[in-house]
Amino acid sequence: MKKSTVRTLERITIQESEGKFVITYTGDGFLQYMVRILTGTLVEAGLGRRSPESVKQALEAKDRGAAGFTAPPEGLFLKNVEYAEADLSL
Repeated sequence: MKKSTVRTLERITIQESEGKFVITYTGDGFLQYMVRILTGTLVEAGLGRRSPESVKQALEAKDRGAAGFTAPPEGLFLKNVEYAEADLSL
């Protein structure tokens, strides 16, 4: 049985800290390279290489070719994992 590739991003925040930008992604899970691709796309928008509207279009297209470059892994880390409580009563 094939696993679902659907993931839900709840929030993306971008903050400047000590001359660097910190991008935080909050969601229910992430696919391989997902955060790096999103980051590359946002960096291109921030540098004026693509419009904010094109970011939305890339997400809606569900086509990897419409997204930006894959950002390098340096500086990327998993900050927190939270588990929801499950009702296991029968």
